[in-house]
Amino acid sequence: MQRLLSWVQGFAFTLGGPGLFLIAMLDSSFLSFPAVVDLLIVPLVTLHKERMILYALLATLGSMTGCFMLYLLGRKGGEALLRRRFHERHVDRALGVFQHHGLLAILVSSLLPPPFPFKPFVLGAGVAGVRPFEFLLAVGLGRGIRYFGEGLLALWYGERAAVFIKGHVRAVSFGAAAVLLVFGLGWIWYTKRTAGTN
Repeated sequence: MQRLLSWVQGFAFTLGGPGLFLIAMLDSSFLSFPAVVDLLIVPLVTLHKERMILYALLATLGSMTGCFMLYLLGRKGGEALLRRRFHERHVDRALGVFQHHGLLAILVSSLLPPPFPFKPFVLGAGVAGVRPFEFLLAVGLGRGIRYFGEGLLALWYGERAAVFIKGHVRAVSFGAAAVLLVFGLGWIWYTKRTAGTN
């Protein structure tokens, strides 16, 4: 498996930006290439600093495209798949979360790195009927924060950023997700409170 991942990473690296888009799209849809996109951004940006925005944008758009494929599968009968693979109680609870806080649930989970299972959230969003615009906005924001953040690390620290990402990507991602979750819950509480006083 490691040899396959190394080959995929090398192949995508030779393609540059289109390779980033392709791997991000495949990884976010029906295949899985854990952390390959994260580790591709750093050497590409280190070699071509002027293309940082392009690389981060292509990785984000690729991930959004792949996620949207899974989301559409969820809308067209993904509930049976979810219920086959996960416990009934967990599926019902997750669908309830999506129906009440769709944007926040997707945004937070899209920031988290492997091995956090993001694909069930994507399928769940489709099953729960989260609006396509909200879904794409949440995935774009979450993945954009992640990939643009990695691009900035590569600009500032070069190849040392890859070492940092390998060692700390989980801690940084969980920290960013926690901050977003607290902010989102605070916003929900504030809007409910102001709605109650009107």
